[in-house]
Amino acid sequence: MNMKIGVIKGDGIGPEIVDEAMKVLDRIAEVYGHSISYTQLLMGGASIDVNGVPLTDETLEQAKASDAVLMGSIGGDAKTSPWYRLEPSKRPEAGLLSLRKGLNLFANLRPAVLYRELKASCPLKEEIADRGFDMMIMRELTGGLYFGRRSTEVIDGVSVAKDELVYSETEIRRIAKRGFDIAMKRRKKVTSVDKANVLDSSRLWRKVVEEVAKEYPDVTLEHMLVDNCAMQLVKDPAQFDVILTENMFGDILSDEASMVTGSIGMLASASLNETKFGLYEPSGGSAPDIAGQGIANPIATILSAAMMLRYSFDLDREAQAIEDAVGNVLGDGYRTTDIMSEGMKQVGTKEMGDRICSYIK
Repeated sequence: MNMKIGVIKGDGIGPEIVDEAMKVLDRIAEVYGHSISYTQLLMGGASIDVNGVPLTDETLEQAKASDAVLMGSIGGDAKTSPWYRLEPSKRPEAGLLSLRKGLNLFANLRPAVLYRELKASCPLKEEIADRGFDMMIMRELTGGLYFGRRSTEVIDGVSVAKDELVYSETEIRRIAKRGFDIAMKRRKKVTSVDKANVLDSSRLWRKVVEEVAKEYPDVTLEHMLVDNCAMQLVKDPAQFDVILTENMFGDILSDEASMVTGSIGMLASASLNETKFGLYEPSGGSAPDIAGQGIANPIATILSAAMMLRYSFDLDREAQAIEDAVGNVLGDGYRTTDIMSEGMKQVGTKEMGDRICSYIK
């Protein structure tokens, strides 16, 4: 198979971790007889430096012409970077929101798995970590508060900021269907997370999810308020299979879930539209404080590349080979600094990529 992959290396540690993911993809292509053509794209702060804007129309069109896009991290230090002296619509993260919207990437998949080998890095109690967990957070990605109308104005001498939270029945139904479809391939349980005791948008969310659930009689549905879900993620994460939720709640909960796995550097991400196209990226930030030091954890980006093979190219065997290689490297005791524990062998970004490649045979 020939794969046309758009590559956005991004900012901060982005170029370092994407390089390792590309290295692993090239190894897969070599072992399994595929070919890959990469198109380098600029977005975020890197695009601001060159083009003056975080996303150009040309980059969006090049992304659309790709089979899938692999991306690193976007953004910089909000206190020191000149990017954050620009108006909000011209900052790095605005480019990411525009890319998601332009590609109609409405379904965000964020797996959170506690590898047996990383139990020592899990910040939860030992008895909780011993049970392990394997969940998929399904986050609606193109609606809600992040895409609503917003304004800041002075009323009677006082600054007033407004952000509008809007969801339509259509937006909720399509992400719910995707969530239930994923659950059918897993343990057949969906936890729909909302704030229906307060928000009208959440009441509509709950109503539509219940309607969709009737089409999936083999899947168990439960509802959970977002504040309770945040508590349950640290109390008993093993209870979750698929967490289905809206944009902002999903943003927050997926970052929380990543930390109970041991490191945000372990959490992959896929954003899909209604075709096979997807944008694949690590869930962590650009970590400008460690950029260029060669110590960033590339595993989340490498696992995102595995998701790309599975969801955009239907290459399940190849995706599993990457996931198994990651497990084997961890099993051999190799760790980057963020997941390092006593008795393990610390390696840098490039060596971690090399060692994962060595297990793909």
